[in-house]
Amino acid sequence: MKYYFALFIFSVILLSAPSCGSKKTVRLSDDELMTLVQRRTFDYFWDFAFKESGLARERSNNSPQTATIGGSGFGVMAIIVGIERDFVTREQGAERILKIVRFLNDKNTDSYHGMWPHWMDGSSGKTIPFSRKDDGADIVETSFMFEGLLAARQYFSSDSPVEAEIRGIIDAMWKQAEWNFFTRGDDNALYWHWSPNNGWAMNHKINGYNECHITYILAASSPTYSIDSSVYDNGWASSGKIRNGKNYYGITLPLGSDKGKGGPLFFTHYSYLGLDPRGLKDAYADYGQQMQAHVLINRAYCLDNPCDYKGYGEKSWGLTASDGDSGYSAHSPGNDTGVISPTAAIASIPYSPEYSLDAMRYYYEELGDKVWGEYGFKDAFNLTQDWVADSYLAIDEGPIIVMIENYRTGLIWKLFMSHPDVLNGLRKLGFVSPYL
Repeated sequence: MKYYFALFIFSVILLSAPSCGSKKTVRLSDDELMTLVQRRTFDYFWDFAFKESGLARERSNNSPQTATIGGSGFGVMAIIVGIERDFVTREQGAERILKIVRFLNDKNTDSYHGMWPHWMDGSSGKTIPFSRKDDGADIVETSFMFEGLLAARQYFSSDSPVEAEIRGIIDAMWKQAEWNFFTRGDDNALYWHWSPNNGWAMNHKINGYNECHITYILAASSPTYSIDSSVYDNGWASSGKIRNGKNYYGITLPLGSDKGKGGPLFFTHYSYLGLDPRGLKDAYADYGQQMQAHVLINRAYCLDNPCDYKGYGEKSWGLTASDGDSGYSAHSPGNDTGVISPTAAIASIPYSPEYSLDAMRYYYEELGDKVWGEYGFKDAFNLTQDWVADSYLAIDEGPIIVMIENYRTGLIWKLFMSHPDVLNGLRKLGFVSPYL
């Protein structure tokens, strides 16, 4: 009954959504607006997924066979949210997750030392090179997938055959992932890529502060192929060079780049869809303070608007990686081209709820049809150039639905942080957290 009542409520809400040639007559409450945004975003991962694998398409506007491993990990979390919000039944969601994990675990799906590539064909499971030499394992994208899978492992806890199989497959894949292989045999750092054709030719050492915190946390948490804490200190923390401590717009930034004033906001989103930064501290920072400071500095920069771009303001802010009028780019205060990405402000809602809700409402009510469509908010816009993206990207859609839910209920945070291996990894690295 709860499910069908929810469907009725959504039919009412969806009728109030803006459409071409129509005006809204009902002002949604904050809860109604958040639910509507979550529902439309959920549809990207539910309706637009590959039928053979359940994986998420990289983007909506080209490369129709390209599945994204990281974006699909976000999609796993989105499906959990969809179940809890009654967008689908638990049984429907479990069947979809089972399809995903069976596909990932299939012997015909490419993996390398237990890790998946950045992109793969969503129907066949064969690697699609991300670049000429990046045609093998990508441990960062894999970590985003495991972030979702470990949350799913905790969520699907019943004795039903479907949920038991989900847990069993996730446990097996998690234990098979060879995180320590990616140190290249020393304690210096993790390396992002390895290819059976090109070996370590990419030579991309992972140093913080960036989107890769979750990669180090998971590598330390592995029950079978764990890294030592020295790899975290030398790699992620760069022997302490990760610290910033400077003041921007009256706000102290604990970690991150000086030029970029902390960098694009996806640094604050991707690792922390599952990893709860509230009260999370290590030798280098209080990560709750880091998240809030990064978001508020990014917003303050947009209000300052030193380049005098059109469309920046108190309700229209947020610089992160997204499509743009000149192509895809990691937009930030150090790389500002006039492009605002709705995911930047909306996915920051746990750290700036009032400002993020103001932005969400402005995009929905004021910009309306310009930026709102089939799967929620379009990827980005540049009002100076009178440009709006015709695209949706999985890695930008996922943080919207998941972080709204973390703001509302803490759902994905609680699930991921309940996994015993994650807690062991955090202890190993010397973390303090309310979950420990």
